Amino acid sequence: MRRLDSDKMRKILVRGTNWVGDAVMSIPALREIRRIFPGAHISLLAKPWVKDVYSSVDFVDELIEYDRQSNRSGWWNLVRLAADLKRNHFDMAILLQNAFEAAFLAWRARIPVRLGYARDGRSILLTHPCRIDPRLKKVHQSYYYLGILAGAGLIENCLWERPDYPLDIRIGVRTEDRASAKAILRARGIEAGQLVVGLNPGASYGGAKRWLSDRYARVADELARRHDAHIVIFGAAGESQIAQQVAEAMTTAPVILAGQTTLGQLMGLIKECSLMITNDSGPMHLAAALDVPQLAIFGSTSEVATGPLSNQAEVIKHPVECNPCFLRECPIDFRCMTLITVERVVDAAERKLRAAAG
Repeated sequence: MRRLDSDKMRKILVRGTNWVGDAVMSIPALREIRRIFPGAHISLLAKPWVKDVYSSVDFVDELIEYDRQSNRSGWWNLVRLAADLKRNHFDMAILLQNAFEAAFLAWRARIPVRLGYARDGRSILLTHPCRIDPRLKKVHQSYYYLGILAGAGLIENCLWERPDYPLDIRIGVRTEDRASAKAILRARGIEAGQLVVGLNPGASYGGAKRWLSDRYARVADELARRHDAHIVIFGAAGESQIAQQVAEAMTTAPVILAGQTTLGQLMGLIKECSLMITNDSGPMHLAAALDVPQLAIFGSTSEVATGPLSNQAEVIKHPVECNPCFLRECPIDFRCMTLITVERVVDAAERKLRAAAG
């Protein structure tokens, strides 16, 4: 692998990840790219459903939307996108996404330096294929993206062995999204300054990541009773039924916004929350990146690998012998979640709300 001359990399294309949680966890790598190439113009190629994660950041100069609709037509549209990128005359492509398609796109765009993990049969398309260090499986996934830069010799290796290394995932929210979020709440009777508790009872990966809906409802009712809190239920469009299940089990009336907001508006709404209670999910990572107090409930997955990177976050889990299994659905008795009690979550929420108030 030839050595990279960072001074010659004036225009850099970064292929972003495809999911909200991964987008947040890749932010430390994006910050490193900016640090390594302070004078470069950095363009981020991202899917439309994740691009708002980067709408108010200082480490990316340009967002290029990877149009999902046009690429449904097949390889011809991929070739057309490559032609568009070629006209930008990028010096380097850094592929945070693992797919073969990402490497093909950079190769077809004739970007002279192409850096990414050597996987999915794409090594031949990369000028700097990087080996995946097996030790990365034992640390937070944010280091996985940093490992691409380490594999190319751009940063030191084994960053995960440095306890002082900052995994900085902080992002901002566009002014218009903050204003839109306030308007959405106001239209539902929630004024500025009132206590808002956000719930995210869904998780797109599968049911094994979801704490029980009736328990979310009982926690929400208790916090509404004790603090006169407004309860707002978030989620993707496909999670509207889960949100409705929580609402129907409540005695107080929540505001259901599942499937009713853009990603930018969701970020603005999360920022309005005094507390977020969530499963391991994209909104969990957003709350961490927005520095919002949260309780993150973990079942089948590992908080070591994908936990929220925030001092404002508290992970709630019940250790069992089969955790983490990383299964989509529990094949036995769902003990990792059923053993997490309502009382435990309410007590943790009380601590968080007291700390935020004082």
